[in-house]
Amino acid sequence: MTVADQDTSGIPEIDLTDPEVLRDPFTAYGRARERSPLARLRAPGIGTMWAVTRYEAAKALLADPRFEINARSFLRPDVPEHCLAYMRTMSELDGPEHSRQRRLVSPAFTVRRAAEFRPRIEPIVERLLDSLPEHAENGSVDLLRHFTRPLPIDVICESVGIPGPDRPRWRAYGATIAAGSGQGFGEAVPGIMEGAKAAIARRRADPGDDLLSDLIRAQAEDGDRLSETELVTMVWHLVLAGQTPANLIANAVAVLLAHPEQLAAVRADPALMPRAVEELTRWCGPTLLSIPRYPREDVDLFGTPVGKGEPVTAVIAAVNRDPRAFADPDRLDLARPAGPAGHLGFAHGPHFCLGASLARVQTEVALTALLRRFPNLALAGPSAAQRAVDPGTWRLAELRVTL
Repeated sequence: MTVADQDTSGIPEIDLTDPEVLRDPFTAYGRARERSPLARLRAPGIGTMWAVTRYEAAKALLADPRFEINARSFLRPDVPEHCLAYMRTMSELDGPEHSRQRRLVSPAFTVRRAAEFRPRIEPIVERLLDSLPEHAENGSVDLLRHFTRPLPIDVICESVGIPGPDRPRWRAYGATIAAGSGQGFGEAVPGIMEGAKAAIARRRADPGDDLLSDLIRAQAEDGDRLSETELVTMVWHLVLAGQTPANLIANAVAVLLAHPEQLAAVRADPALMPRAVEELTRWCGPTLLSIPRYPREDVDLFGTPVGKGEPVTAVIAAVNRDPRAFADPDRLDLARPAGPAGHLGFAHGPHFCLGASLARVQTEVALTALLRRFPNLALAGPSAAQRAVDPGTWRLAELRVTL
């Protein structure tokens, strides 16, 4: 069974290692959502977490100051001692410390700045698409490996001024980070930190029209600025959090190729793309579970006592398909009109994804160019879209297509 029989308190339990959950988390979590607004998630070696399954409750949780993000919310890789000072990113900060940094860096991540960066993203996308035929093997190419995965790190390199000769090395870093934890993850960190320091030094000496220059210039009305350590940490944060488009674009391509009517609609009307990206993020976004929060005090969730320090997550895969918030939520509709309920694919509240606007622009540019350049794009067979085994992220391990 995907969702275990309810226990005496009436709360469903979900085993994160269950093959059914890993194969189709949207159905598994959806069943739990319709039984209860609260579930229990469990995984061997990790323990259990409380899980909020419905839209309004999840939105409230993500904005509730009683629930904090802290060091326990993340699995920290094993890195050399001299890198530790840069590992505590803004995602891990809370309260005044988080608010201060967010206030300083937010102007660099506005919708306007993302739109202004679009002309810098477009040639990156075109270059990657130019090279796709070179990577074909037996008539197909792995779009994940040769397009969606290198794109975000190439954009990051452009935004922080990494020199051309260093970019292949940064691509390798990006691929390692995108693949998740492991020995390679920890080994990539020192190189990223050294590259970040060098990039900051270059931009201090020669400011430009890019994200890193914006961050260096950022100054509050009271004269507060980001410290050198905070700037290096911010570059690391960009590399770490900036991988979302890799998985979002890959998921979107696989879904569009499996829904020919929706694909035809967006091909026929490229102006539909911004709305399509929102719907694809809602329907097949990579985030399945939010970053765990920890109550600062004993709380009551839907009549269930949750103790101080017990982990709580929002099941994004369930809340983005909650029929209480979205009409006919399991149907993909790229022309779905914007309603009062926005998807939570980029979270909500104080920790709403800082780079959401940039991720949206990357995804729009990538999908638009890909569909324009390759009108005969198709999956390379029934097993072309291979899923990674990952209970926290809906992502592909391979996406083979014919051009």
